[in-house]
Amino acid sequence: MKNADETRPVDPFFEQVYAVVARIPPGQVMAYGQIARVLGFPRSARQVGRAMRHCPDGLPWQRVVMANGDITGGVYAPLRRAMLEQEGVYFLPDGRVDMARCRWQGKPEDTENK
Repeated sequence: MKNADETRPVDPFFEQVYAVVARIPPGQVMAYGQIARVLGFPRSARQVGRAMRHCPDGLPWQRVVMANGDITGGVYAPLRRAMLEQEGVYFLPDGRVDMARCRWQGKPEDTENK
């Protein structure tokens, strides 16, 4: 099933992922698995990744990283890192995001559509 403009799949889980990602503040990040847990699907980190591959324009996609702070995205990884640095995200000497300093601890009620 596709949305009206046929550019990305319409999936209720994907829409929930996007609602969480939209609320991650600048300078902070969330891990794929963390988003899955917040949504009540603790074993769905890969599904969060699938959702992010189809995310709508304007979503702060750069703020979603691996649990260990690695930045994914293939050819977009350097762009993501630059965007995160510009937001003030801290990095460890080995190039990973400093998750201890920058992980957003968003609560489920912070992610409700209002």
